[in-house]
Amino acid sequence: MWVLFLLAAWGAALASCVRLCQVVRAADDAPAPPADTARRLNLYETAFLSGGPHRVADLALVSMSRGRRLLLAHTGWATVVDPRGRDDIERSVVTAAGPSGQSPVPAIRTALAAADTVRALAERLAAAGLAVPPAVRTAVATAVHQVRLAAAVVLVTAVVAALLLPEDADRGAAAAWFALPLALTTGVLAIARFEVGPATGWASPAGQRRLRAVEDEDGADTADTEAAGTAPGDRALLTVLALRGPSALADPALRAALGVGTRRHRVD
Repeated sequence: MWVLFLLAAWGAALASCVRLCQVVRAADDAPAPPADTARRLNLYETAFLSGGPHRVADLALVSMSRGRRLLLAHTGWATVVDPRGRDDIERSVVTAAGPSGQSPVPAIRTALAAADTVRALAERLAAAGLAVPPAVRTAVATAVHQVRLAAAVVLVTAVVAALLLPEDADRGAAAAWFALPLALTTGVLAIARFEVGPATGWASPAGQRRLRAVEDEDGADTADTEAAGTAPGDRALLTVLALRGPSALADPALRAALGVGTRRHRVD
């Protein structure tokens, strides 16, 4: 009987690993649009390529807070002060805050990630060859998730098979057979962590090079914030946030408002 569970474990492991390889190969072979390497990134584009829609939301929230258009409380709530918004992203933040003009930061992040303005930003960057197309990200992420599920299936079937074995059976030999599909799935996951990272991240290889250029230039193109009179110190803070996320902020009140504790860790 335990052999049937072993076959199920091998079937799940092989099917998921083959699927992941096929998806990654299709992503590599897909024609990519020519990258616009001459353009400079604005802060929203930098934030999206670095951390996706949630990073864009954090950037907009902090930018509005520094401009006194929004209040960020250390409790993780955001309250809109100026409902007009300076650009489309900020107006989407105001909409995400709801009719009361007040909402928890995580709820605003979630709503803004699904907003048309952020979707248009993602499509514009993908068309420029700087962002990974959403379809590719979704396909690869789904395939990786299936391998994780297969690893869980292997463990479950191994436990069930061990319980069904008679007392005089060689449990060590049975466990060794299940160790093979488990090693396959965990090995593929380990390889995927390093090899398919660009396909599941937000920036394409060309976009990653642009981000490195932004770091080398010590700042992004901030013409939009300069037009609104943003102070140089605020521009530097926003650039750090766009590139490295909330955990890189020096202000503990801002980190608390964005859900980052005293320990440095990623939340986006």
